Amino acid sequence: MDRRDFTRRVGWALGSLGLMPGAWAPQGRTSLRVNGPRLNQTLGRLGRIGVNPATGGINRLAFSDADRDAREYVTDLMRAARLDVTVDAAANLIGRRPGRDAALPPLMFGSHIDSVPEGGNFDGPVGSLAAIEVAQTLADHGAVTRHPLEVVIFANEENGKTGSRAMSGEVEARELDLVTASGKSIRDGMAFLGGEPGNLDRARRLTGSVAGFLELHIEQGAVLDRSGIPIGVVEGIVGIKRWNVAVDGFANHAGTTPMDARQDALLAAARFVDAAHRLTRGMAGRQVATVGRISAEPGAPNVIPGRAVLSLEIRDLEMSKIDAVFGELSGAAREIGAATGTTFAFTQFYTSHAAPTVEPLRRVIESAARDLGLATMRLPSGAGHDAQSVALFAPIGMIFVPSVGGISHSPRERSRPEDITAGANVLLQALLDLDGSG
Repeated sequence: MDRRDFTRRVGWALGSLGLMPGAWAPQGRTSLRVNGPRLNQTLGRLGRIGVNPATGGINRLAFSDADRDAREYVTDLMRAARLDVTVDAAANLIGRRPGRDAALPPLMFGSHIDSVPEGGNFDGPVGSLAAIEVAQTLADHGAVTRHPLEVVIFANEENGKTGSRAMSGEVEARELDLVTASGKSIRDGMAFLGGEPGNLDRARRLTGSVAGFLELHIEQGAVLDRSGIPIGVVEGIVGIKRWNVAVDGFANHAGTTPMDARQDALLAAARFVDAAHRLTRGMAGRQVATVGRISAEPGAPNVIPGRAVLSLEIRDLEMSKIDAVFGELSGAAREIGAATGTTFAFTQFYTSHAAPTVEPLRRVIESAARDLGLATMRLPSGAGHDAQSVALFAPIGMIFVPSVGGISHSPRERSRPEDITAGANVLLQALLDLDGSG
């Protein structure tokens, strides 16, 4: 979806919130603050679920026993915050809180709690537990918003964002049989967590059904940490396209085949890996291309590889730029193939559309941070997030807090307690500003 399509799809919601460009002013500023020690304490308790004692890594894989146990803990927190908790067909945990005007569409906020293998306890949980803490703060002070509120803990973010993608109607039937890192298929995993994979349409949200969505998240990069800035205002979430790349040559004896008579598939693949890095880096812009997986067949030390299979991933804020980078790389593959006597075949298997945040929500976040005495910086998100799918049916805003050293998806992943508390307070103030409540 390009920026013009996005603006048309969410213009209705911005107007209903009084947030059309040029017309916005803060309406909900309040002296309320989250309980930072409580938030960081619950984050620490969650971090004990699925931890590997030997490494400190978190193994809370989507649809695993640890994922289920963590969801039970989070459900208890949501209920303590006086949220009405349900599980939708896609296994998303949803905590609802009524507003003063039941006719208004809800404001939604949240993130995820599943992890990558041997990951950290901040990617996802910071935004999830901060959202619950915001709801708890409102409950503690008897504050009632105009809009109904929905705190959402999305299912299976790390293995394809199927929870949020089901909400936007993006999940295809064939995906349900894909096996995840937990060993369960997506279909079985959803059912394991209380979802109804046979009725995913029940999880779908239509344009107009949600007034706006905010997601607090760690940056997962080093920009904020290096700059000493506590709050990032996300400009947009990059689009992603992935391909399987098969390179076919000719397998032959490694000792009797002269160097100038070889059709070495692995050699061609290696040249392509170098070309992907060199050409993408040489183009103007923030695009990135990565080969993260490669294998050679037949895989014997005395056989010239007759086939190599690798992955290619390209990310950028503009889908057209992704296509332009792919055009350059596929052209390079043809040249490499001609020079090495090999052929390249590209099979695309994944697309995640770029999702710009909306300018009025960026300004809401910036204003909330400024009134809290917090400096901000605008930056893109190079990682995918659930907000990316929510953008298909609601306007989105994202708040980043620093990742120490830019480390993520690692046992060493960490964000400072004071930064987490600051991000949660920005989330609270921005939410109330969007709501327009006093």
